[in-house]
Amino acid sequence: MVRSMNNVTKPKPQKQGSSGVGGAKTRMSNAERSSYFARREAAKVLRCVLQGDARRRAVASIKSLVFSPSVRNKKATFALVCETLKRLSVIKEVLEIANVFNAKWKKQEELIYIITYDILFSQAIVLSGDAEKFLLLRKVALESALARFCVRKKVKSIEELLLLNHQAPGVSKPRYVRVNTLKLDVDSALLELAKINTVKKDDMIQDLLPCWCSHQGVICTVTNGSIFLQGKASSMVALALGPKPGWEVLDACSAPGNKTVHLAALMRGEGKVLACELHKQRVELLKDTVRRSGASNVEVLNRDFLSISAEDPMFSKVRAILLDPSCSGSGTAAERLDHLLPSNAAGFTDTIRIDNLAAFQSKALAHALSFPAVERLVYSTCSVYQTENEDVVKSVLPLATSLNFQLETPFPQWSRRGLPVFEGCEYSYPMEPLVS
Repeated sequence: MVRSMNNVTKPKPQKQGSSGVGGAKTRMSNAERSSYFARREAAKVLRCVLQGDARRRAVASIKSLVFSPSVRNKKATFALVCETLKRLSVIKEVLEIANVFNAKWKKQEELIYIITYDILFSQAIVLSGDAEKFLLLRKVALESALARFCVRKKVKSIEELLLLNHQAPGVSKPRYVRVNTLKLDVDSALLELAKINTVKKDDMIQDLLPCWCSHQGVICTVTNGSIFLQGKASSMVALALGPKPGWEVLDACSAPGNKTVHLAALMRGEGKVLACELHKQRVELLKDTVRRSGASNVEVLNRDFLSISAEDPMFSKVRAILLDPSCSGSGTAAERLDHLLPSNAAGFTDTIRIDNLAAFQSKALAHALSFPAVERLVYSTCSVYQTENEDVVKSVLPLATSLNFQLETPFPQWSRRGLPVFEGCEYSYPMEPLVS
């Protein structure tokens, strides 16, 4: 066992030449049209992000949502979502002071947040769309509300106000690109990416390329599934399991599916990967990942892993299990841009939730050990908490030993090990340095 760190629809276009309030007719330029749709794509992503944060269960990271095929203008959408989130607490206060919301626009509050950011902070707003015109008519009120908020906070400028927001510092580091060897070989990917980026081969993972590049530099390849934007810690998990071509493998908690399709690639498309996911919305995300990867040996199951009987004949030939269960996500907060979310900006720490997660993780790990033909099992989280890592492993070690499992070392060259709280902790792998 090893521990690693660790139907969005397009907005209905307006008829050509129809835009504005009260039936006024204007023709949108290409730039205006692009901005119009980018704001609405950003609003869709923002709604998904904020709803997930409120439930403490994200459907996917901000980056995964933006880089899905359904989003066309990825660069503009990503920027709008991130920049709006950075200023969200200020935007909410300004809208409340200006008393802008009414019943109609409350239903589209994420779009209002996006446009308010554009009006107050980007100065790039154009007259396209009813929501834009609604807020532009109230621009003076919004600016006045922002000024009053600065006075309330005892700051002299907007810049000083924004500095009050809790933000993680920017760090210059590579964006890891995992080559999907079902579609593309590593050397070809290296040559292609090197045309516009600084890129090299990773020293540990053969199909992983550290890449210093802008996101838009790899969009086309990400969309067609030849490569996946996937961190080093995440990429180590399937490699640690090391499934052989022809095996049957179970990915117990598989959405969004990057590890699932990595397993399929390591198996060269041979054998079978059973990808289990409980939540229907995440199942759709998983199916999309599998489709893009071209992995024909993955079977997606909308099932609760804990409800699966180890004696079910469907799983009688499973020889390896990857268990990457729900966790706090504390180890990937910076990488996922979770520091931009309202709960983290407020310094929210839910110890009760972490304890509940650990209880679920221990139960799931014990259940994974009960499958009769299993030879290998990897337990991974993206948490930095001992509660979800060493303590979970320690809790199931007696059961694992009684079933003739033993801890192994898939990455002997990796220098860092787990906390010394149980015998064999040297077999676990903290990955915090990769995302700090």
